[in-house]
Amino acid sequence: MVGENFAGNIIINLANLPDFLRNPILKKRMVEFFSLSEPEKMEVINNALEAGPTIPFPNFSKLFKTWLKILTTLSEEQREGLFSAYINEVARSPQKLITFNIDGILEIFLTLEESEREILANTIKKIISNLDENAKKRIMIVIPENAKKHLKF
Repeated sequence: MVGENFAGNIIINLANLPDFLRNPILKKRMVEFFSLSEPEKMEVINNALEAGPTIPFPNFSKLFKTWLKILTTLSEEQREGLFSAYINEVARSPQKLITFNIDGILEIFLTLEESEREILANTIKKIISNLDENAKKRIMIVIPENAKKHLKF
């Protein structure tokens, strides 16, 4: 993308904040996502996918776990909206996910409480099952077998 990656810069800064600051700021930013136009949403998604792998993994893991925990507190509609935006972009460009530490991301997911994992897994499965066959194949190729097992695919 051309231009500055403002969303990416915000993500990097959020990753460096202590929990008591990161949680409310991230939740506010996540809720604001739903008021954006479709092009703005796509810009945020692409910037996040670009910025994520550049964050040192210890900081990324704190941010990602916070993001997942907040997702479990959102409505199913909001959770589905956010996950759909990411999943659809990865289905269009699977290489965007390859630069991430997928095994590390799975480990973060596994640190969540069982009820949180179930909420997230159900939403992810629902979104992927509603994709067209080509998009579904592209997504399933980049999801490691171990992750598929934990997501109960």
